Amino acid sequence: FVTAILSVIGNAIVIIVFINTKSLRSPSNLLIVNLAFSDFLMMTNMCPAMLISCIYKTWLLGPTYCAWYAFSGSLCGCLSIWTMVFVTLERYNVIVKGLSSKPLTLGGAVRRIVFVWVLSVVWCSFPLLGWSRYVPEGNLTACGTDYLAIDLFSQSYIYAYSVICYFIPLAVTIYCYSYIVHAVAIHERSMKAQAKKMGIKSFRNEETQQTSTEFRLAKVA
Repeated sequence: FVTAILSVIGNAIVIIVFINTKSLRSPSNLLIVNLAFSDFLMMTNMCPAMLISCIYKTWLLGPTYCAWYAFSGSLCGCLSIWTMVFVTLERYNVIVKGLSSKPLTLGGAVRRIVFVWVLSVVWCSFPLLGWSRYVPEGNLTACGTDYLAIDLFSQSYIYAYSVICYFIPLAVTIYCYSYIVHAVAIHERSMKAQAKKMGIKSFRNEETQQTSTEFRLAKVA
């Protein structure tokens, strides 16, 4: 419960600061705001129902809200994963490709966010339309996709959803960060070697400082 409250407050602060601070309204930060909004939506939709269910040790909110609870959880999870994929791709573009990369524009960021929302809504709506279903799960204090179904039709949704919303994003992330880590290592070694040749502790100019900032952002992400 405490974690949920902190998550709601933290993500709300991110959104408010972005709206009220003009200097932060960059295309790449728009992706971060979408991620914060997704997490905020998940916590506000799911935590009250989870708290009630944990207190009474069973699901009390009926099948309709059970379906909505599971849908919102799947939706926000898929939203967050794919948003992080595009954040990773943007970091890869800046760090690995460098000056040859095409900067992310506002229109490009908006198109990516629209893609993420459409993809997530479509795939998370299928159980509501009959391809698999949303049911109480575990100890019946939460709801989710019916992953215990034994019929091939329902299982096919689990496999397809896993590929689209987990394995493809995972593969893209691993690919990008393998190159990012390599680029970071090369950059750090070259900076240390150059500083050593010049007999100084640190070697920084405006361009390398900006690049180093991008590297630090990648490490945090």
